[in-house]
Amino acid sequence: MGFPEDELTKSERVVMHLHPHWKQVFWPFALVVGVIVGIVAVMLFTSGGLALIIAGAVGLVLLVWFTLIPYIKWRTTHYVVTNDRIITRVGIFSQHTENINIDRVSDVQFDQSLFQRMLGCGKLQLSSAGEHGPDVLNNIPHIKQVVIQMNELIGPGDGLPTPRQSNDGETQQVDR
Repeated sequence: MGFPEDELTKSERVVMHLHPHWKQVFWPFALVVGVIVGIVAVMLFTSGGLALIIAGAVGLVLLVWFTLIPYIKWRTTHYVVTNDRIITRVGIFSQHTENINIDRVSDVQFDQSLFQRMLGCGKLQLSSAGEHGPDVLNNIPHIKQVVIQMNELIGPGDGLPTPRQSNDGETQQVDR
């Protein structure tokens, strides 16, 4: 299910539309392989009948509960960045939506574990003016490109010139 474009204002355009990283559904789909192996083992080592029916029923419950439901949750989680706001929407039957205006975001940070660095995903933290702490979006794919895009949308922070790099790798101070 895609994000409904008709919920955007006339001047709004989608810059990024993301779902959580695929690693979030890796283990549920690994369970599919395990259930299939288990059912095949029951077929090979028993005469079938009641044991096969029980294994099939247990396998079906495991697949629905631990695979289908996590997949639907993953697929219906949307991180939409427009030129005006950041929209987080979760859910299919009941939905939870959060909006953060781009002009209220004051800082963008990300964290990555070693495993997340290998996969290219991470945790995005958006600090905004307000009383609550930073908004955290977990399992963001292509996190470095997302941070670059977010910084471009937010615009220059303090208006100060950025330091130049010297040829020897040390940062040089800019005269003001």
